[in-house]
Amino acid sequence: MAVIFYYFLLRNLFSFSGMNPTLSWIEISRSALKHNLQTFRGLVGSERVLSQAVKGNAYGHGLRVCAPIMVEAGANWLCVNALFEALELRSIGVEVPIYIMGYVPLEELKTVIENGFRQVVYNKETLEKLREVCRELKMPIYTHLKLETGTNRQGVLEQDLPAILDIYRSEPMVILEGTATHFANIEDTTDPSYAKYQKENFDNMNKKIIQAGFTPKYTHCANTASTIIYPETHENMVRVGVGAYGLWPSNETFVSSRHLETKVELLPVMTWKTKVVQLKKVPANAAIGYGCTYRARYDSVVAVLPVGYYDGYDRKLSNIGLVLINGKRAPVRGRVFMNMVVVDVTGMPDVKLEDEVVLLGRQGDETVSAEQMARWVDTINYEITTRINERLPRVVVE
Repeated sequence: MAVIFYYFLLRNLFSFSGMNPTLSWIEISRSALKHNLQTFRGLVGSERVLSQAVKGNAYGHGLRVCAPIMVEAGANWLCVNALFEALELRSIGVEVPIYIMGYVPLEELKTVIENGFRQVVYNKETLEKLREVCRELKMPIYTHLKLETGTNRQGVLEQDLPAILDIYRSEPMVILEGTATHFANIEDTTDPSYAKYQKENFDNMNKKIIQAGFTPKYTHCANTASTIIYPETHENMVRVGVGAYGLWPSNETFVSSRHLETKVELLPVMTWKTKVVQLKKVPANAAIGYGCTYRARYDSVVAVLPVGYYDGYDRKLSNIGLVLINGKRAPVRGRVFMNMVVVDVTGMPDVKLEDEVVLLGRQGDETVSAEQMARWVDTINYEITTRINERLPRVVVE
């Protein structure tokens, strides 16, 4: 038992020190991450709060490794979806304000208050519980009221505002620090009309809040796309998401950005790597993998890679995907397994056992981007990176 304990202890130490004992790992470029944060800082200026989203394990890039770099690069706040993410940030010494954008169960709101986290609110039950706990602890809570402007998920409807504001009036320790909304159709279109409709709704609801006697310190609605394309949405705080990781929210956002006076360059932050663990010859017409979905069209050489859909390499990449070995593209042959994938290295005589393989990122002059992988499996780049298994080490490289 002692041997097993020390084995796992050493694995954890190696993972967090940058030494990688596994066969698949993620490399995070410090310089690219800092470049992207500084790009957004340049877009919004020095006076606005740059609040960076690190939810979903920093969009799959690794919350523990990315968050400190983001703060170093100028992020004023960090945004998470869940309480456990906020607590993890505090556990690694992150001291900037942390804004929880998702729902926290009523019984866990005490932890939010005790740790000084900012909390999104949008229903009376949460506010009533916050009022109760604030009185019990004799501590304040800084809340941000989510306003429903047309996305129809989280958010307070305009007709429900008076009742919500009455709860705020009943307890000064429940502080209305900010108001927020989220755009439904600002990334997937070059037509800003719906976003303008939502912005008008947001402005009108904020006016009613002010007329009711409240003066929120912050108003915020801008995500990555609107931060880049629509300066009029910046308010005094922006919530940047996927762009900080060097990923464009959509092709439409990229196209729209090309017409701006200031060109925005985003650098991909992530490279996903593995190794060749077997090379073997496969005769012509031999089947490869489950279901015999691929048969070699000629005498072939294939490489087995120790990564599969358990790790987040999508099964839909079967017979479609490409990986990079020695700077060349190698196609996936057969179905992606739970823990393995087979690729064709015929005509690549220099490939040898334990050669480095790039699943996502650049190697030499070739690139497999998250956007390209997303097109192969009919999804979005967000899903490609966020579904990479959290057990894989994230290692910072310069």
